[in-house]
Amino acid sequence: MSTAVKQISIQHFVTQLRKFPESAFLPTDQLHRFLHDAPVDPDSLAPYLTWDRQHYTRNLIDKTPLYELLAICWEVGQASSVHNHRDQNCWMAVPIGRLLVENFHVVHQDIAGGKCTITSAETVEMNASHPCAVDPLEPVHRVFNPREFNQRAVSLHVYSRPFDTCVVYSAEQGTCGEIELHYTTEYGKPT
Repeated sequence: MSTAVKQISIQHFVTQLRKFPESAFLPTDQLHRFLHDAPVDPDSLAPYLTWDRQHYTRNLIDKTPLYELLAICWEVGQASSVHNHRDQNCWMAVPIGRLLVENFHVVHQDIAGGKCTITSAETVEMNASHPCAVDPLEPVHRVFNPREFNQRAVSLHVYSRPFDTCVVYSAEQGTCGEIELHYTTEYGKPT
């Protein structure tokens, strides 16, 4: 016999997240457990959800000096680039749909020269009952919503410190480089 975990509103989630001390954002286990034990009610996310048929959207929900919380909206078939998080920790939950995370091992990288060698390490599924944390020792990954899942998805991302650039990688071309990151909406309003 299993017990269902009660969903909480995104507002309650933010209130709880703001109570964590700085030390909770360094290892990944405490916040990973929080995401597992406090699934967000999908209906409460409505003010933060925007969709674009061309590209996934990045929607800022909350931001402090310790973290930023985003809702990322994925149409069927959309994927992120292979990327890192600028040495920041990241936790992801999927209150709507399901997504795959493909993790990569960086064999070699020369960001200044724009060259890299990366290999696929593993792929894991995220869904409402299976959040995940990016491995701080192997932080390069991509997130995607495969066509065969045949449904939209929303992922919540908690980044341990806000950042506005990241490195993107191409395994096929052996290239890497820094890009700027932008929000599609901030606090429910278009940017």
